[in-house]
Amino acid sequence: MKNKWSIFTASLISASVFFSPAYAAAEKQAKETPADTYEMLNLFGEVLERTKTSYVEDVTDKKLIESALNGMLVSLDPHSSYLDEQSFKYMNEQTKGKFGGLGIEVTMENGVVKVVSPIDDTPASKAGLKPNDYITHIDGEQVVGMSLNDAVDKMRGKVGTKVKLTIRRVNAKPFDVTLKREEIKIQSVKSEIKADDVAYIRITSFSEDTDKMIEKDYNKIKKQLKGEPAGIVLDVRNNPGGLLDQAVNVSDLFLDQGEIVSTRSKNPEDTVKYTATEGDIAKNLPIVVLVNDGSASASEIVAGALQDHKRAIILGEKTFGKGSVQTVIPLGNYGAMRLTTARYYTPSGRSIQATGIVPDVEVKPAKVEEIDKGMNFSEAEFGNALKNDAQAVTKNKTSKKDDSLKKDYQLSRAVDLVKALNIYKSGVETQK
Repeated sequence: MKNKWSIFTASLISASVFFSPAYAAAEKQAKETPADTYEMLNLFGEVLERTKTSYVEDVTDKKLIESALNGMLVSLDPHSSYLDEQSFKYMNEQTKGKFGGLGIEVTMENGVVKVVSPIDDTPASKAGLKPNDYITHIDGEQVVGMSLNDAVDKMRGKVGTKVKLTIRRVNAKPFDVTLKREEIKIQSVKSEIKADDVAYIRITSFSEDTDKMIEKDYNKIKKQLKGEPAGIVLDVRNNPGGLLDQAVNVSDLFLDQGEIVSTRSKNPEDTVKYTATEGDIAKNLPIVVLVNDGSASASEIVAGALQDHKRAIILGEKTFGKGSVQTVIPLGNYGAMRLTTARYYTPSGRSIQATGIVPDVEVKPAKVEEIDKGMNFSEAEFGNALKNDAQAVTKNKTSKKDDSLKKDYQLSRAVDLVKALNIYKSGVETQK
């Protein structure tokens, strides 16, 4: 198992008799020597000194060097960055499931902050922020020109204080929303029984002990039902991810064998494969995994593994598409660096980087209303209707009223699918 901080993200030269300037530059770059590197480091030192002496305001060496480090890493991809001491501490708290702020997972795209997912029951989710919203201003200050760390630092603050965000949303005018900062305590797993006998397990993030919480909640549901449920709905919508080892462990709960995920770096010998151990806690009961465009990273590992092994049906919308692995490397007293070190691949060898997991059954969010069918009669309502000659009349079992299924069309479809699969499975086993 890798370090627990592993988380989850040609030139064409035309033939010519003469060397073009572009070709010459490419050739020079290909033949770069250590001496060239030292020259560039000397250049960095010169720029640092000139900035300190000539910039219009006083600026510290620490700020300049940390900004340079972050700029170097951020230029590689959106998920690599430098973490100062405060940011590193914040990240540690977040993976342990408790931190302060707005409860929002973000990335940087086109110079502005993009919402990956708001976390359930936090200021961000209560304010109605959605995946793919763009944050253009924080307390009136333009985000363009900030690093992701700077933007995140401005959104954090003392519990109880407020911050104003300017949001741009597709097909909507920009709007402001004011959020009050809270201490964010993530309950990464929530569960309940839906439609009398379906185990509903909601995973909001993959933090420490998520796998243990799922197993505990599932056993609790079995105890309440006094037996096995009809099946399971695993809901990872708007789940931004988390720890890689937890994604592996959660997948392993429902798999008996086979590969779960592999990580591949630029060195083939560094490829790591994670495999399932024997034991499916659901004993091959039907599973439906609910996903949407806010399901990222570790969520996609779970969905991809269960989909490839035909262990679950994936229902909802295409996922976020973060198929890269970040390793957090501590730097002593100077925070840490978060570096993209590998891509991950599903058991069938798929890389989902920038493509996401495509659901088996696509279901968009929708609002369903009952249609007034007018005056209809059943056979039993006719006065001279024939009586049923069966000695025992079986009454249809009616489910308890569950308003959450009426409000959540995707969840309602998932529950219906689990029940249908359970009926089909029972029928097949009866025929054997």
